[in-house]
Amino acid sequence: MVMTNLTSHGLAILMTLFIAGSFLSAAELSGIIHPVALTLLRFIGAVIAFSPVILTIPKHRSAIKKVLPKSLIISLFYSVFFLCMFKSLETTTALNTTALYTLVPFITAVLCFVFFRETISGYMLNAYTMGTVGAMWVIFKGDINTIFALSLNNGDLYFLMGCFSMAGFSIAMKTLYQGESMPAMVFCTLIGGAIWMALVLIFIGQPLEIDKIRETDYFHILYLALFATLFSTLIMQKITVQLGPTKVMAYVFMTPALVILLQFVLQGQSINSPIYPGIILSVIATFYLQKVSTNKVKST
Repeated sequence: MVMTNLTSHGLAILMTLFIAGSFLSAAELSGIIHPVALTLLRFIGAVIAFSPVILTIPKHRSAIKKVLPKSLIISLFYSVFFLCMFKSLETTTALNTTALYTLVPFITAVLCFVFFRETISGYMLNAYTMGTVGAMWVIFKGDINTIFALSLNNGDLYFLMGCFSMAGFSIAMKTLYQGESMPAMVFCTLIGGAIWMALVLIFIGQPLEIDKIRETDYFHILYLALFATLFSTLIMQKITVQLGPTKVMAYVFMTPALVILLQFVLQGQSINSPIYPGIILSVIATFYLQKVSTNKVKST
């Protein structure tokens, strides 16, 4: 069991790294095609890549019919998050949405209290506060005046709804999974995401516009489809069942720091010393939350 938990936490860090990398690829693709169309391509690419694994193994293939209805619900939460993000960015900034995204671990804990009666101890509240402060310190590059100047508008309210949906995505996986084929459930979740995004494109009358994609863009689309969508969804659904939504979502605090690290490694951007305290605080809060969550479970 110890090795299983250590492996799950290692996978959680890997998943967070994949998600951090998606910010860099998404930035490269920004403005080329509609964000909903881009998300649809992410899901379609992931489905195509995963199809040989699912369709050639009888036990996974036979589970599709059983898990598809559940997966459509799970993928709906994921899709609503993206829709709220796209809507919010019409009237707010990426900086605001990134800051609000650090609230997802706390929102997840609240929903776990509502649905699973998991209590939120004072130690956990301290960890959430520490993680949020650390992540925002990284986002705003240690500029306290900018942090206090953060103002919210209607776009931020849309994204806040999306944050609740992302937390619901994790809760739905924990609730609906009942020992079925995990690969089949992930496959159907990806299909569900493609269905929801295709319906949105039809509803808003937006063409896919594949012709606008440049040859150099396909690397980033492939990364988003495989690493930020397929592998991340596989890992998230697996470790959420093992660790629970609260512990998994705690790794959100490390996302801004990992984005900075990837920019340093891949793009040669320097890491400014004022953000070091935020990086350290984010990491401490993430692992502290794992510890206090474990202690809480043992004591109940």
